[in-house]
Amino acid sequence: MRFGGKRALVTGAAGGIGRAVVAQLRAEGAKVAVTDRDSAETEAEAHLDGDLLDAAFCDDLPGRAEAALGGLDILINNAGVITRGDITTTTDADYALTMGVNVEAPFRLCRAAIPIMARTGGGAIVNTSSCWGVHPGANHPLYIMSKAALASLTQCLGRDHAPQGIRVNAVCPNEVNTPMLRTGFAIRGLDPDKAVDKLNASVPIGHIAEPEEIADVITFLASDAARYMCGSLVEVNGGKPVG
Repeated sequence: MRFGGKRALVTGAAGGIGRAVVAQLRAEGAKVAVTDRDSAETEAEAHLDGDLLDAAFCDDLPGRAEAALGGLDILINNAGVITRGDITTTTDADYALTMGVNVEAPFRLCRAAIPIMARTGGGAIVNTSSCWGVHPGANHPLYIMSKAALASLTQCLGRDHAPQGIRVNAVCPNEVNTPMLRTGFAIRGLDPDKAVDKLNASVPIGHIAEPEEIADVITFLASDAARYMCGSLVEVNGGKPVG
């Protein structure tokens, strides 16, 4: 029971990775508050749904989680969006959405959660960045910029708040077999199953990640087993480099 007595807040909890993270945390003893647009189908101790583009909602969320759970020891900034296309095809709305969800929301949540954790002797924050935020690829400039910003924020906070017993790390996945990935293929007129099969063939380990395989790393980083890790960017890519 790695998380017995721990209290966690997970964003993007209704998605593939988020739901897997919540299940693992709860199975190992944590009480979990979740947030998404609609997390009703995600089992948790507290549902605090709302819009991560709403600054006031983000500023208040860690405090609401603390009140609902009796404390806050773990923050998982998992929510994210992906915008495709080169810079000439992106819009101001694309920019606002991508930077709002992928950068501003984690910034605000970390800013609000760190004082809560500091009062009780520490905690763990795990951000979901991306391999693309560490090794930029092609035709995703907004997504890459946002995930690079989150990676740099992780490294900075990891150093700044280690003396308070607050460990901040990030997982950096490559492709993951989530509803978001499959919806992206469908939007582009591709058959999701065939597209995933093609991606599987490009990965040295033989398949793109399943949500649980990323959740395993997130929960490791949130656990005491990662007690000496601060500001780490952990790439989880099945051996596949960014193309």
